Amino acid sequence: NALAIAQDRLNEKTLFRQLNIETAPFEPVETLDQLQTAIKTIGYPAILKTRREGYDGKGQAVLRSEADLEEAWQAMMGKPSILEGFVDFDREFSIIAARSINGETAYYPLTENNHSEGILRTSVAMENDPHQKLAEQYIGKLLNEMNYVGILALELFQVGKKLLANECAPRVHNSGHWTQDGSACCQFENHLRAICGLPLGNTRTIAHSAMLNLIGEPPTSHEVLSQPDAHLHLYDKAPRSGRKIGHINLCSDDSQSLEQQLKTLQALL
Repeated sequence: NALAIAQDRLNEKTLFRQLNIETAPFEPVETLDQLQTAIKTIGYPAILKTRREGYDGKGQAVLRSEADLEEAWQAMMGKPSILEGFVDFDREFSIIAARSINGETAYYPLTENNHSEGILRTSVAMENDPHQKLAEQYIGKLLNEMNYVGILALELFQVGKKLLANECAPRVHNSGHWTQDGSACCQFENHLRAICGLPLGNTRTIAHSAMLNLIGEPPTSHEVLSQPDAHLHLYDKAPRSGRKIGHINLCSDDSQSLEQQLKTLQALL
């Protein structure tokens, strides 16, 4: 059930709406004529996305004027799609939660995310963020409605005091990889605890934490580990443009030190 929802953007957004989880405006699109009608409701700018199989910015086209419509629809190659209003967000967040077989739930702190070219680049754990409670309410509704077991991630846009849901992921999530080194019990362990019916582990942070994805060609291990609070995780994948081949976790006792090391590694990457 969770896969049927999360693998189809229209099913996903429709469920969000049914649960009173705010989203950007959206309309289903299956033909160029429907796109031309839907844009009158959504307005410009907008994003046209395939309903299925889009990942890391693939299967998407930004519409800024009427001149973009036909080319964008051709890029979808006739696949059922969804037109969404463009969100001018202040920050991009995700929240990760665990729900066990017996219904016990646990929530990790919000993570602030930064994307480039549709690919997640960095995630920073946000302790005591004022939007934490609302994010927990949103993902809690999804966990219970789907009778979900395991780790679930919900991606969100902050617009002023509002949070708009973008999409959910029924799995351990890239933006939660920092929990491997920066949380009392990481998302991977809590997933196993949840599906095995074991008590969930503590989701508190044990350090100021961040994660950086390694995309394409990685720096040397020596360059990365010259930062004293860096933990290097490589996936043993062949380097390729746009491919995630590993990540770096930073976990520091001091927030200023974390910020400085983060900037140094970002410049290196």
